[in-house]
Amino acid sequence: MSQSPAPTSRRPALFTALCAAALAVTGVTGAAAPDEPVVAAALPYQDPALPVADRVADLLSRMTLDDKLGQMTQVEKDALVPPSDLATYRIGSVLSGGDSTVSPNNARTWADTYDSLQRTALGTPLGIPMIYGIDAVHGHNAVRGATVFPHNIGLGATRDPALVQRVGRAVAEEVAGTGIDWSFAPCLCVARNDRWGRTYESFGEKPELPTSMAIFVTGMQGETLGGDPASVLATAKHYLGDGGTTGGVDQGTTELSEAELRAIHLPPFKEAVRRGVGSVMLSYSSWNGVKSHAHKYLVTDVLKGELGFGGFVVSDWAAVDQLDGLSGFTGAEITTAVNAGVDMVMVPHDYRKFLTLLRGEVTAGRVPLARVDDANRRILTKKFQLGLFEKPLTDRSLTPGVGSAGHRALARQAVRQSQVLVKNDGGVLPLAKNARLFVAGKSADDIGNQSGGWTVGWQGRSGPVTEGTTILQGIRAAATDPSRVTYDRYGNGVDGSYTAAVAVVGETPYAEMRGDRPGSMGLDQEDLQTLARLKASGVPVVVVLVSGRPLDIAAQLPDWKALLAAWLPGTEGNGVSDVLFGDHAPTGKLPMTWMRSASQQPVNDGDGKTPLFPYGHGLTYAGTDPGPGPDPEPAPEACTAQFRTASSWSGGYQAEVTVKNTGTGPLTGWSVGWDLNGSTVTSLWNGSLTVAAGRATVRAAAHNGALSPGATTSFGFTADGGAGTPAPQCTGS
Repeated sequence: MSQSPAPTSRRPALFTALCAAALAVTGVTGAAAPDEPVVAAALPYQDPALPVADRVADLLSRMTLDDKLGQMTQVEKDALVPPSDLATYRIGSVLSGGDSTVSPNNARTWADTYDSLQRTALGTPLGIPMIYGIDAVHGHNAVRGATVFPHNIGLGATRDPALVQRVGRAVAEEVAGTGIDWSFAPCLCVARNDRWGRTYESFGEKPELPTSMAIFVTGMQGETLGGDPASVLATAKHYLGDGGTTGGVDQGTTELSEAELRAIHLPPFKEAVRRGVGSVMLSYSSWNGVKSHAHKYLVTDVLKGELGFGGFVVSDWAAVDQLDGLSGFTGAEITTAVNAGVDMVMVPHDYRKFLTLLRGEVTAGRVPLARVDDANRRILTKKFQLGLFEKPLTDRSLTPGVGSAGHRALARQAVRQSQVLVKNDGGVLPLAKNARLFVAGKSADDIGNQSGGWTVGWQGRSGPVTEGTTILQGIRAAATDPSRVTYDRYGNGVDGSYTAAVAVVGETPYAEMRGDRPGSMGLDQEDLQTLARLKASGVPVVVVLVSGRPLDIAAQLPDWKALLAAWLPGTEGNGVSDVLFGDHAPTGKLPMTWMRSASQQPVNDGDGKTPLFPYGHGLTYAGTDPGPGPDPEPAPEACTAQFRTASSWSGGYQAEVTVKNTGTGPLTGWSVGWDLNGSTVTSLWNGSLTVAAGRATVRAAAHNGALSPGATTSFGFTADGGAGTPAPQCTGS
């Protein structure tokens, strides 16, 4: 691909329009029909002083049907052959899929590639810029040398929404540094079965945790979309219920009542919409047998209507082609999806056939032109809000920030805050920096393993896939004398002369489809053999578990003095050593209930099962467990709790409890207790539940405990049995 000189700033709209007009007159685009308009300068839609709605209306009035259908089409970069097809077919969006890359793979080449494609898009008669999407799900993870942050499961363990907002901002700055203006993140799924191969993309198993982390949207987009040069369009995905499929089967069916679906899986999306998320991606999965991409009630009635979502809905990769279960697009599939509320279709390859079929469905009246206009209005609004018409090319001042020291420092902080100290017998941790240590395990010195899937490739892979610090390198850097740290992947050579043996074991990279674990969920044979060698030496064994979910380790746990859940930390492995050596005490809390065995799946907080470690468990070096157990009784303060049955069905109900500060001073926390009268709570959000002797107690979540006088908050739950007429009692602190 020929590269153009790198611009120092994005070009103004007037220049873009004049260039577009000149290209149209000279026939360079090769696609304009004789009756298509040639753009003159300073048309209303090109005037940034006008309201966005007026600009959209003016542009829409000038667009041909081909222009409109092209805006609804998203194509994989590598499928655009020749690249001029971007203009020929008026394609409105390009993406890079998980394995799509550039050569050489660095930030500048990505920016050059973006600008080249954008110039092609601007060469159409109306000069409508493309919007470019990519899966920047834990950093700008397709770009070698970018900062790779912990996957969402680790960020959920931090319980720190403010940190997650800062992570979102840093990711946006790196994405914008390559020109790309749209990220397919955050994943707001509520993972309810750890067998699912996308569990690590979830912030946690209870809806209030992903809901609180929807602040990532604000980090990525900014307080106002397009309000600064690093503003990147965020995507709330995957709507709806992908984390609740039966058996944890990827792309399976979620078998829940509507009340349960709303209670467990909808709250994070409601919060993302409240925060102004620009796009929503639908899920491959089905709800009670109906695929999300065909579900007009969920997409149009609930998301766009009830929740008031004003952005655009994008399909997942080739998902529309899955609706009839056969390979190849059909007009019926396209009509079903578009009429259900899909605004942009991620085709991603056979765009010519797709556009032909879509045009046929529109001209036949099966897809109303009003639906096409609505989709275009939503897409164009976001393009205008992003400022793409004024500044369509890469802001090269952001490019050097990709993989910057500041972003890596933030990632290191996120890593250490994500570490969950699950076990620490005898206070073996923290390690002394002058200790003689033996380090083993396949993930100790492997940046690919510790980063996981979606790292410079869709499924990820083991090995030196990108730049960063491995966990072993972090340990050696923290040690007083690195020569006192011995490493052998397989544990060969360990003996009783070492102070401790650190085993860094767990899963190797995977993403959806290949990541499901329908059978065993334990460690592999290499890990088990390595651990057996360490145990045989008699040295205290400290296990650092690198994994995208809790694993079935109950049988091995008695052999370990300590267990540190590191999740998938990304490129900054020194965040793990920060905790191992006590430079920072562990503060992470389990975002998922830890199974006692794989046969227990699904296991979730409040389901009555006895796990190995409960949701919220996490030790610290102070010797206390600040987990979900009963807190000391607070001094009574004035608050009330009002119970309301929101809905009911045969054998169950959904309830909402409103807590109000009726005192004269602020509350920093509250708890509400009531008798269950034989019912069983099956899920709960916006609080932490404990049940004892037939009585439920809900304590405030991190985000809703503080109430000023007269202020209210609420929590909700679903339960089996009858609601009755409970009289909840509120205690404030």
